Amino acid sequence: MAVFAALYTYAEAQAAGRDEHRPAHRAWLNGLVEQGVVLTSGPYPDGSGALILFKADDQAAAESLFANDPFAQHKLLHEARIVEWKPTMGAFAE
Repeated sequence: MAVFAALYTYAEAQAAGRDEHRPAHRAWLNGLVEQGVVLTSGPYPDGSGALILFKADDQAAAESLFANDPFAQHKLLHEARIVEWKPTMGAFAE
């Protein structure tokens, strides 16, 4: 399995919707953590977005997985970019 990064960008206009759906978003992420899919996740300190590191078989599987995020389903992301990442050292390196 490859490691991917989901880079979320938030817009202020959707802040109330994210607040409303954050419990479902976090429950979805926690389920993926328990399955060993999500490696780590968290928002940027300035509130402009978030980073999620996770494992998937390929780009198509990664994009399909993140289509299930409540934030994506409710169109609460300004932008979501999912890219494969190749850690070469440290906690996530093979």
